[in-house]
Amino acid sequence: MTGLLPGVDTTGLPGYLQRLVAAAGDLPLRHRMQPATDTARRSAVLILFGEGPRGADVLLIEKSARLRTHAGQPAFPGGGADPGEDYPVGTALREAQEEAGVDPDGVRVLATLPELFLGPSDNLVVPVVAWWADPRDVTVGDPLEVARVARVPLAELADPANRFRVRHPAGYVGPAFGVAGMVVWGFTAGLLDAVLEAAGLARPWNARDVRPLDSAGARPEGAPGSLGEGGAEDAAAPTVADGGPGDVATRTVPRR
Repeated sequence: MTGLLPGVDTTGLPGYLQRLVAAAGDLPLRHRMQPATDTARRSAVLILFGEGPRGADVLLIEKSARLRTHAGQPAFPGGGADPGEDYPVGTALREAQEEAGVDPDGVRVLATLPELFLGPSDNLVVPVVAWWADPRDVTVGDPLEVARVARVPLAELADPANRFRVRHPAGYVGPAFGVAGMVVWGFTAGLLDAVLEAAGLARPWNARDVRPLDSAGARPEGAPGSLGEGGAEDAAAPTVADGGPGDVATRTVPRR
């Protein structure tokens, strides 16, 4: 079932979030997704919104550079369903807890978006939209899987100065965001692009600004917890958790 979950009351939610869940059944994706294969693995991601020190934000992780696939890439918390699990909601909440220390009891699940098939990894992904009424610490879970966790302000994602497109060596061209010391691209950027549009937050940006992926600042081979240069990490520090010395998880966001 796609759209607002049964029994969910959107009263009191921010206007952008009400607009998003109202449009959940018809997400404005710019690229057509190919049909799923019979072998596709059921997966889910959690799109978790909250109100942070710098306004409305969404939770992203940066995968560890040690992973065999998607190393160093920003993403939503998520992964494959376990047998007998309450899919897709239970899957998304479990993955967010394991990867970013999100307490499921503090999350208000609102809606599911249309399932999306990722051919290269043979995954059928259901995005789950949720609201963090009382945001807690962002925490690096397993440092072998996650290098960073960041609550990224929606205003930064919508800022035209942080938007461009990237060209993959294989020929793929798609939207990208330069935020919180990360370059968000691929599936995650495409989904964020559609979410901003559906939520009424999108602003005009220069889609003719196309940059080769390897020179756009993406860090597929970056070391876990590395932030690079330029000072962006300083601005993001209040809402970013990084793998600390010896890959010990650190907390940089105080509880409210």
